Amino acid sequence: MTENNELRLLPWVGPDDKPCYLSAGTPAGYLSRLADNSEDTQLGLGSMLLAHAAEVLGDMDSDPEELRLLATDLTGALRNAVRVAISRGQRLPRSVHNGLPDTP
Repeated sequence: MTENNELRLLPWVGPDDKPCYLSAGTPAGYLSRLADNSEDTQLGLGSMLLAHAAEVLGDMDSDPEELRLLATDLTGALRNAVRVAISRGQRLPRSVHNGLPDTP
């Protein structure tokens, strides 16, 4: 797990889209639970968006504006999923990485 002196990447960004971090000293604290719930919500919304994307892309009559909105929404969902994956990966025990270098 994350060492007490390490920082947890949070599933939201701050001003100017800069990443937000939380001291990992209390993994069961309020902000850690809020971050866990936010991650679950983001991943759930991403799954729902993926199902919607299959419908839109399967409709040959989808207009370019709808496709552009879909691409924008999918980009945001992918950005969230990558942030969640990086955060969760950083919190895995080092033995799980099998000697692979950490992701930046």
